[in-house]
Amino acid sequence: MGMVYDNQDYKDLMNGNYYPLENMKISVARLKASKQIDIETMEYGQYQPILSPLDTWPNGSGKVWFKALGRARLALAAQPNVTPLSNDERVVVPPTKCALLDASIRKCFNSEPPIPMKADIRQHQKDDANSDQHEIRLVWEYGNGEDHAPTLLNLTMVCPHAAKPRQADTSVEARQELSEK
Repeated sequence: MGMVYDNQDYKDLMNGNYYPLENMKISVARLKASKQIDIETMEYGQYQPILSPLDTWPNGSGKVWFKALGRARLALAAQPNVTPLSNDERVVVPPTKCALLDASIRKCFNSEPPIPMKADIRQHQKDDANSDQHEIRLVWEYGNGEDHAPTLLNLTMVCPHAAKPRQADTSVEARQELSEK
């Protein structure tokens, strides 16, 4: 499903909610006012439909959001993590990649001031190592020094490689050949 979200229109829509800092402040205010979410405990995937209703997402990408999100969360929850949350919180080491992603999101939205974020969604290439896996890449920028709170999160979600679906051969000959086997 990475192909659906590896789309510049989708990325621009989402990033308009998180970047620059003024947009992130507006999003934080909207989430705090929402009765649909608790910003202090929210997880990756819960806030996007609140900030941009699913029916406004380009190319129908909102229609498959919860299916894609569920698969990504399951895959990342199965991957152990040894990376600290950030340089200013080196002792915080979430146990899984999914927990690291959630903690990073909460850090961005709950910090004062909030930390803007730029999200990029990509799809693995066929010959990438672990091309069948979800992957996250979290790169914090520290505009005030490496040991201070971050000033930007560059979040990359890499989705599994998906080959173009083959059209089924439904010719009479093909069906007959299969039935004889």
